[in-house]
Amino acid sequence: MIPSIAYGNTALYSAFTSCFHCCKMCLRTLGFVLVLFPGLLQAQGCDPPRLVHGNFLPRQEAYSDRTTITYSCDNGYKPVVEGWWATSTCERGKWSHEPQCIDESACFGPTIPNGKYPKNSNGWYEDGSTLTITCDGGFEHQNQINTTTCGNGKWSSAPVCEKSMNACSVPPKIPHAVIVHQDYQEVFAAGSEVQYECEDGYTAEGAHNTKSVCTQGSWTQGPTCSKGDAEGFQSCGARPYIENAVIVEEGPMHLKYQCNRYYKLAGPEAVSCYSDAHWSKLPTCEEAFCVVDPARYARYGLVKTSPEYMREGETKPFPCTTKDYYINVRCTNRRIFLSTCKYIKDLLFFFQFLFSCNS
Repeated sequence: MIPSIAYGNTALYSAFTSCFHCCKMCLRTLGFVLVLFPGLLQAQGCDPPRLVHGNFLPRQEAYSDRTTITYSCDNGYKPVVEGWWATSTCERGKWSHEPQCIDESACFGPTIPNGKYPKNSNGWYEDGSTLTITCDGGFEHQNQINTTTCGNGKWSSAPVCEKSMNACSVPPKIPHAVIVHQDYQEVFAAGSEVQYECEDGYTAEGAHNTKSVCTQGSWTQGPTCSKGDAEGFQSCGARPYIENAVIVEEGPMHLKYQCNRYYKLAGPEAVSCYSDAHWSKLPTCEEAFCVVDPARYARYGLVKTSPEYMREGETKPFPCTTKDYYINVRCTNRRIFLSTCKYIKDLLFFFQFLFSCNS
């Protein structure tokens, strides 16, 4: 029944009648379609998987959406995912993973923290496959090993990506400033730059000094953000710039400096702004490192690798050309001292000695 409408509004009555009959036809058409194609209101099911060299349960001619099957493989084969059995679920006409049995000697992709390698589209690698690992920025291969090979279902000793000696950790937090145009990360490769920007109401002392650069494991000094009407330090002008040092503490009228990695402080670690508007004596940062270039010491049996920095007083093992042999290198008074190549068993005792010295 059509609700009664005032007879005085003939046009409105006519329009309502037409709309009502139109809706009735739409509903009839929709019902007709649903009768012929009931699957339109149901998620699409899945066909049985084509599993070679394996078996699955339950076995059906068709599987409704969200149905889960379990499968295992014949001797000499294994599921395409970890484990000796696996499950797969029908999701909108496709299996969550296509049930498959692969050769038992194949390997799944290795997990390499801080490293990456070319991914295989099928998720696994044939026996004998070799992968070349690329370390992320700020990381380098331990002992120069960058490949791993699949053999009998397992990878050979996987490469290790360790933090580079010259890499930097998180940039220092500067009061009243933020880092812009850079996502947060915990390790930065040598040469990386970050840019600081002062918050509203503050300005950077020295417009050229809004960036900080990762150099030899430490960040160069960033800007100092100060209010325009601030007193105190402004009477002495800009904060003194000391090469290879950063400000680690600010008092009402003094600054405390710390040298970057591989440098040592010479002179007072704190400077003061005097009432006569000048700074007290400034410290300097002197070099306190050695550069070890294995190529220069090849005659001692060292493997030719990239040059490395060592801090003053540091002792570090370097690989020799003879397998499982290492040589101890020590940096003393910016001079390099080398031992003879020793078997790895002796190296274990060296690490124990090194740990006891550094503890």
